Amino acid sequence: MDDEGFSEWVGGVERQLLRSAYLLTGDLQRAEDLLQEALVKVALRWRRLRAENPTAYARRILVRDNVSAWRRRRETPVADVVGSDLQGDMVSSDPETELVVRRALARLTPAQRAVLVLRHFDDLSERQTAEVLGVSVGTVKSQNAAALARLRTGAPELLDLIGGTS
Repeated sequence: MDDEGFSEWVGGVERQLLRSAYLLTGDLQRAEDLLQEALVKVALRWRRLRAENPTAYARRILVRDNVSAWRRRRETPVADVVGSDLQGDMVSSDPETELVVRRALARLTPAQRAVLVLRHFDDLSERQTAEVLGVSVGTVKSQNAAALARLRTGAPELLDLIGGTS
């Protein structure tokens, strides 16, 4: 592997990608495994990816691998755990806020969850989110609208956190 810049890139994005993986899975151990697999896949393609957008590629892997694992398990993609085993501020330094986020995201489908995490937590544009997920911008808009509508009725407290008033 040509690791020119790979270690530096990992050092710059690892925490952000782990946060995304955690928000997608709701479980730190699964998030770490998901991230490790994504980093291996990026490393194997680093020669080609370093000149492109390796972070977008890694996000795409996180989302797709998480959905694939969820389909295989056929269980809720978020652990229903009240406490947090995270060190630091993966979602928030406030345990109550983290609990609100975890419970709210558990109400969403994997596709809605992926769009919401990428758009509102990772702050990607609709176009960037569509590229990461390999879908159209219209799909991102409709999934985002459906997720926000579901949260509006089931978890309005999360909407206050992410600014999803529309």
